[in-house]
Amino acid sequence: MQVINDLLGYNKLKIYQDTDMFNFSLDSVLLPNFITINKNVENILDIGTGNAPIPLILSTKTKAKITAIEIQKEVYELAKKSVELNNLQEQIKIIHGDINILKDELPINYFDIITCNPPFFEVKKASKLNQSDYKTIARHEITLNINQICTIAKRLLKNDGILGIVHRPERLTDILIAMRENNIEPKKIRFVSPKIGENANTVLIEGVLNGKKGLNVLSTLISHNPNGEYTDEIKQYFE
Repeated sequence: MQVINDLLGYNKLKIYQDTDMFNFSLDSVLLPNFITINKNVENILDIGTGNAPIPLILSTKTKAKITAIEIQKEVYELAKKSVELNNLQEQIKIIHGDINILKDELPINYFDIITCNPPFFEVKKASKLNQSDYKTIARHEITLNINQICTIAKRLLKNDGILGIVHRPERLTDILIAMRENNIEPKKIRFVSPKIGENANTVLIEGVLNGKKGLNVLSTLISHNPNGEYTDEIKQYFE
């Protein structure tokens, strides 16, 4: 069932969601608040946009044109409706399709920033895949993996353009290797822990195409207080 929810505290933005699918998670809030955006940014690409939470949040931070791609038709429709609901059609363009194919149709060396909240799990023989196509594609690297993301970013980013990814810490080595193999230099990392004293369950990483060596590891972001409420820093993301 489709419902309209508030997109947290973002300038009264609304978002379409389907109760039979995933709701957008904190990951989709963390990435647009982590990525480096300056006044010269003109074009942003969001890969695997889902119902478009990242483009919607980015629209509050920049006037840049945002292209968002979603492979699943039903989810694409939600994203498109969310953009129209907020009257952001002039800034955000939603495209339905497979980025592995669309990469050849998009302009080379064009985007200043590429963001991606990709599937987290590798597909192995022992993988227990969900029977729902939506959840399987959203969770597992069936249609998109880390190497493909970095290869696509190498093609589509401007020189010194930024690739921002939110992922799980156990895949960090894979991400760093894939970035380096595609001339994307890791420049900034931040781990996210659910509570003080607990291991990180999320990692945010930013790389620069043809960037100079030099990695900045930021302080760990704590997402929740002991009572389960969001920390003040997370609450600031919602303002």
